[in-house]
Formats: sequence, structure tokens, C-alpha cells
Amino acid sequence: MSDKLKLTNQVCLPLYQLAKEVINLYRPILKDLDLTYPQYLVMIVLWEEGTQNVSEIGTKLHLDSGTLTPLLKRLEQKNLIQRKRNQVDERIVTISLTGHGKKLRENASCVPDQIVASLKMTTNELQQLQNVIGNILNQINK
Repeated sequence: MSDKLKLTNQVCLPLYQLAKEVINLYRPILKDLDLTYPQYLVMIVLWEEGTQNVSEIGTKLHLDSGTLTPLLKRLEQKNLIQRKRNQVDERIVTISLTGHGKKLRENASCVPDQIVASLKMTTNELQQLQNVIGNILNQINK
């Protein structure tokens, strides 16, 4: 068997495992906020950039509307966001935070520090990892 086909030589496996494990670190922290990891990402986009349409959120998170729409409906049921169709073009749905959604930001502000503590890495090491990942993604998306 070629060494290239050994499981231990595959770059995809540790990347997959890392993504899975990091997301698993978020679960108990986000449970207290009553958010799933994808819902948390949507909320971060809205906290950071304010009102967005569905396609803008999808572009930022690399999610298609088929994945995003049910997620947004659940956030709306939790009274964290409001979905509103554009009056000129009903295909465009605008997403904005409710008062409750804005207040949740305060409670969520501890999440990044808890994740960093869970990873047991220095801020510098995490920044280096983020830079390497960013470079890989930039190469793939060229």
C-alpha cells in the first residue's frame, strides 16, 4: 500500500477531528444560551454587522439557504431575530435582531474566553492557527 493512502498521512482526518472537537467544546457553553453552534454563528454575524439579508449571512458563513432558513426560523421562534420580506422583492428576506437578541450578546460575551481556556493554548498559538487556516482557505478559494 502506498504511504500516501495511510490514514495517518491524510491531512483531512486531523482537520475533521479538530473541527468536530472544537464544536463539541461549544455545546455545553452554548446550551446555557439556548443556542446551537450554527445559531451562535448567525448571532455573531448580526451582533457584529447588524441587519443582514439571508444571502449575506449565508455568504459570510458559507451556508446555503436550505440550511440557513430552518435555522433562522428557530431563532425567530426563540424571539432572537425578526425575519421580514422586502416589499419590492419578496425573494429577499431581511434578518434583524430583536431586543432579546441584542441582550443575549452580553451573556454570550464570555463564550470566546471559555473556549480559549478549554483549548489550553496561548492567544499567540491560536492566532497562528487561525492564520494558517486562513491561508489554506484563501488558497482553496482562489
